Formats: sequence, structure tokens, C-alpha cells
Amino acid sequence: MAREAGDIAWLLGLEPVYIARDEIELRAWSFSHQVILERDVEHYTDMPFVIGIGENTIRKAVAERFKGSLTFINLIHPSATFGFAQRELLEQGEGNIVAAGARFTSGTTVGNFCIFNQNATIAHDCIVESYVHVAPGANLSGNVHLKTGCWVGAGAVVNQGSNSQKRVVGENTVVGSGAIVIKDCEANAVYAGVPAKRIK
Repeated sequence: MAREAGDIAWLLGLEPVYIARDEIELRAWSFSHQVILERDVEHYTDMPFVIGIGENTIRKAVAERFKGSLTFINLIHPSATFGFAQRELLEQGEGNIVAAGARFTSGTTVGNFCIFNQNATIAHDCIVESYVHVAPGANLSGNVHLKTGCWVGAGAVVNQGSNSQKRVVGENTVVGSGAIVIKDCEANAVYAGVPAKRIK
């Protein structure tokens, strides 16, 4: 996800600097962009940061490690589209990445350090807590509540809840690629299939 985030930064006129965890990761880097070691981040605190790591638990650990010492921004691809006042709602969070073609309609609240990947659709009145990843082409059909740390796989659909009873995907739960969720999903679980059923 780091290179995808870097591509968005370039489009926004920002020059990305990538961070390698250690010397081994630094030597493995095969692209021409600037790369620094994580231990040297303290010398770059005047720069804005995002965490381009797709895995929710790692992204959360990194965010917590640097909380208070780095400034995290939202990185939003210019082709992402937003309904009335929706971008302002999203911008209330920090560290969110919105990739190319993502679409938000209206009335959705978003936490911090979420990733909305290419062509994800987030319809009206959803609640997306922090450290969530909505993979490419996934669709939240409205009145959906994604709890902290959940993952909605590529092309998955979470069917609509209602104003009084949102469709819930529990904390740290994975919805597999192509799954269709028609009932609430428990926490700390894996759901797959059409309709989605708990498999783990």
C-alpha cells in the first residue's frame, strides 16, 4: 500500500519519502524514491505522514508508536468523489487514505487511519471506526457499521442496514473477497461466501 499512497501524494504535489523498517528492508527497496530508516523518522517531524500499510494491526501499531510525535494527514486521491458535506466529515479524522475512484455518498463518519482502496463505494449513513480497510471494489450499501480493525475484502458487498439498525461488521473481523454480507458479523471472525457465513 505504500507505493499506492506515494502515487496519491505525487498527484497532490507532495514528494513521498518512504520508510524502511530496517537495513534489510532498505536494501530490498527497488524503486528510485527516497527511503529512510524508521529509526531516523525523528529527523523528519516537520513533514506530514500517512501510514501506507494495508494490514490493520500493523498500521495501528505504527500509529500508536508515533502518536504525538508525527503529524498525520488524510491522503485523498483527486478522483475520489463525495456527496454533500461528506469530505468535511472524513477530514475530521487523521491518517486516512482514500484511493482512486473511491466514492462516498453522504452522512458517513470515519475514524482514523482507515484505507478506502480503489473504487470502493461507501453509501449513506455508514459508521466506519478506526483502522479499517475497505479493499478495492468493495461496497458498503448504506447504514453499515464497520467496527475497529475490520477488513472488507475486494469486491465484497455489505448489504444495507436501516436507520434504526445498522448492518454491523464486528471488531477485527475479515469479510472475504467477493462475499455478500446479509446479516451482522461477529467480532474477531472470518466470513466468506454468498451469502457470507462465518468460517473461522
